[in-house]
Amino acid sequence: MTNRAPYAADPLAHGGREWSRRTPGEQRGPRSAFQRDRDRIIHSMSFRRLKSKTQVFIAPLGDHYRTRLTHSLEVAQIGRVIARALGLDEDLAEALCLAHDLGHPPFGHAGEAALSEAMARHGGFCHNAQALRTVMRIECPYPEHDGLNLTWDLLEGLAKHNGPVTAPNWALAELDAAFPLMLGTWPSLEAQVAAVADDIAYDNHDIDDGLRAGFLELDELLTLDFVADQWRAVEQRYPGAPRERLLRELVRDQIGLMVNDVLEHTREQAKGLGSVGEVREAGRQIAGFSPAMAAQERRLKAFMYERLYYHPEQVAAAERARDIVARLFAAYSQDARLMPDDWQARLPEHEPQRARVIADFIAGMSDRFAIQAVGEIYGINPAGLINV
Repeated sequence: MTNRAPYAADPLAHGGREWSRRTPGEQRGPRSAFQRDRDRIIHSMSFRRLKSKTQVFIAPLGDHYRTRLTHSLEVAQIGRVIARALGLDEDLAEALCLAHDLGHPPFGHAGEAALSEAMARHGGFCHNAQALRTVMRIECPYPEHDGLNLTWDLLEGLAKHNGPVTAPNWALAELDAAFPLMLGTWPSLEAQVAAVADDIAYDNHDIDDGLRAGFLELDELLTLDFVADQWRAVEQRYPGAPRERLLRELVRDQIGLMVNDVLEHTREQAKGLGSVGEVREAGRQIAGFSPAMAAQERRLKAFMYERLYYHPEQVAAAERARDIVARLFAAYSQDARLMPDDWQARLPEHEPQRARVIADFIAGMSDRFAIQAVGEIYGINPAGLINV
């Protein structure tokens, strides 16, 4: 990397791996440590299952709606661009983007709410902590140890890409005790870039899906000055073009505007920083939106919650999804023989560990698998569980 910034993460000086016996800085083969992290994530079963997990629309039949997998790929594309322009380690940023949603259960935030309620007496459930638990303890392709054995830098970025964690839940606290992640500091700029790339991706791509599904109307979107300005510019550039193409161009323009804002603001905030250590000790967020863009982005989010995420049809589907997850947790808690043999074998006898492993099993399910499983257990026609 010829234009590496002084505050970029260095794959030759990473923080080690939990189970590694290798000498720090040692490189096996042509891939850097962060490239190996990225490849381990892409090759994992947990990553493949994202293809059938909800992004916005539950168990969609339409081929063009985003899933957690396509969302993660889009986040990675945006994150790579920002990292490259800032002189950061592109591979670490990409790996963090690809892994950031690995802890999401089926049915998105509805599934998470149901698991949180079921686990209330057992320490709760958090998808961010579950992502760490997935890559450190649940996904086990190697004979010598549990987990994917990712670098400290990758794990640290997953743990706190949204900022310092002052009150970790049980899952994150357990992992931090085994392999300390400096939870009280800000993460690398690569992790901060992954967080803002996630915001940029879902802010704009959820608009695309919402319009396609008919849950959003363009006239409503244009009540937001931020969006209206971009729409007028698109119409002026392409007079007479089909509306569908103009809408796609609107989404692209908004992504570009946000990315350029992040680049300008982050370069200004990073002036004078000489190392990734100084980034962690800066005591503030460095990579992100300018105050003006952050205000616009908050208004956009509020609009999306009101008009899309809390749309009556979405709320009804979320309630059905919560019921599915709650039923599964109750069934497995009452009769572990309903779980696959390998999961039965790892099930502890006592609480809260027993409930936590049941939650691990449910969190790893795809939407389709969860619908099929609850249908088989309760003798319900799966087609009637979720309207798709």
